[in-house]
Amino acid sequence: MENCTKALVSVITVNYNGLHDTCEMIESFYRHETYPYEMIVVDNGSMKPEAEEIEKLHPEVKVVRNVNNGFAGGNNAGLAVAKGVYLFFINNDTIIKGPILAILVQRLQSDAKNGGVSPMLKFAEAPDTLQYAGFTPLTPITLRNSSIGFMEKEQPCFQIANETASLHGAAMMVSREVLQQVGPMAEVYFLFYEEFDWSTRIQHAGYKLWYEPAAIVYHKESMTAKKGTPLREFYLSRARILYARRNAPRNKKNLSCLYITLIAAPKKAMVYLLKGKFQLAIAVIRGTFSGLISPKQ
Repeated sequence: MENCTKALVSVITVNYNGLHDTCEMIESFYRHETYPYEMIVVDNGSMKPEAEEIEKLHPEVKVVRNVNNGFAGGNNAGLAVAKGVYLFFINNDTIIKGPILAILVQRLQSDAKNGGVSPMLKFAEAPDTLQYAGFTPLTPITLRNSSIGFMEKEQPCFQIANETASLHGAAMMVSREVLQQVGPMAEVYFLFYEEFDWSTRIQHAGYKLWYEPAAIVYHKESMTAKKGTPLREFYLSRARILYARRNAPRNKKNLSCLYITLIAAPKKAMVYLLKGKFQLAIAVIRGTFSGLISPKQ
């Protein structure tokens, strides 16, 4: 593998009606990052001519114009022009306050079986509060997990690099070698669960995933798909059942699909109905049904 100082990193981000956030992210890399990288911005069909604006403000950035085919589709469009040995996918609603790329590259280079790495994530509006310090494994039937350290203050235990069950979609690095073996992120989801699906495939190929606390990214959190919106509930519900169909253990796949369809989704919809949030309840049911009938490849 190439020497660490020469192995270019392609930083890939997807922009969708988020010009201000995207420019803030780019500028934070200009201020703080010292490792060789190229910046690639995929404009996923923004309503205004944001691709043109990014090109004017940052002519050195590679800007890719893409139709809005979701999170994975946008990132995969960036891959088409990426030259890097390492590929760093980062949400446009993030910033960095210090160099991170060399730390992440070093983690991948330290062992040939290290297939992917995510940095520590903190909330941008509460920089002493963690969003992510690794993920627990998804349970085989209910497909539930938790983000380690979520909403907790920084503690010594979170400063230890560990293997993690999944990378975090807001910031994750893989090598081109791993990408060539497992393929790009699946575009069937459109939103949510792409990183869980990809992480599962990377692990099935025999690689380990890492959480690296020496690198920190600050996340503004869900600027595109706001919490408590029908859009978010639809795609979350759809993605969960799609993930079960694609990745649940073979002997538990049917049980997982039945649990989500007959117990989890109706329960969630009922809670929304009791709170008078009818659109959210409908979105949960519609999303679950869509995930059941959508092609899983």
